[in-house]
Amino acid sequence: MPAALKTRPGSTKVPSPGKAPTLRHERTFKAQGIRYLAGVDEVGRGALAGPVSVGIAVVDLERQKPLAGVRDSKLLPPAERERLDPLVRRWSVASAVGHASAQEIDSIGIIAALRLAGIRAWQEVLSAGVRPEAVLLDGSHNWLSPAGQLSLFDEPVLEGSCDAPVHTKVKADMQCLSVAAASVIAKVERDRMMRELHAEFPDFGWDVNKGYATALHRDVLRAAGPTPYHRVSWRLLGGELADEGLADGAGPADGD
Repeated sequence: MPAALKTRPGSTKVPSPGKAPTLRHERTFKAQGIRYLAGVDEVGRGALAGPVSVGIAVVDLERQKPLAGVRDSKLLPPAERERLDPLVRRWSVASAVGHASAQEIDSIGIIAALRLAGIRAWQEVLSAGVRPEAVLLDGSHNWLSPAGQLSLFDEPVLEGSCDAPVHTKVKADMQCLSVAAASVIAKVERDRMMRELHAEFPDFGWDVNKGYATALHRDVLRAAGPTPYHRVSWRLLGGELADEGLADGAGPADGD
């Protein structure tokens, strides 16, 4: 995310929506004989608490038409994301959101947890009777495919892992409609989970910060200690996660 679009914890500024994402890049895959393509994006990677979540939105490159209003979830106010969520799910050939818990992140690490959440979403898409022939993943690192050569310390390849070719694209969530759609459903579902957890631990302000490293969240964490939903293997008060959280949309502008 460009530095100009970052919002500081406690800020009320919402980034400009910018140019709408399209299906232009996705349609280049038709030359490879691909019809069903899965856009994939994650949310919650930089949070101190709560799950990491992976959204998948499958498009039909032969028949799909654009869906107005969809943007990268970080560029949309909460009410607009909520409005778009059911529209995205109806528009997609298939869609799903998978999650990996804070305990799983602590146990296997964030990259393997991203893969686990993605596998859960992938399996849900397959169970709906849709098998994407390719994946378009936001970013520059393919964390979704199974690890290549396993060593003694690698996690095992999980049954039902994504077996389709994965293509990464930096800023795909801002340029590619399928990935932006995936980001919306993942963000909405994870935010709802964090609001539910807020009812259990209201002092941390998860209804607003969604588990990211705001000043309030850090102050309460310092005073009360971690909950079962904190990623305790991380240096929660070390300061190094603040900017990482911002890059994934920390602060009230992202999680009101």
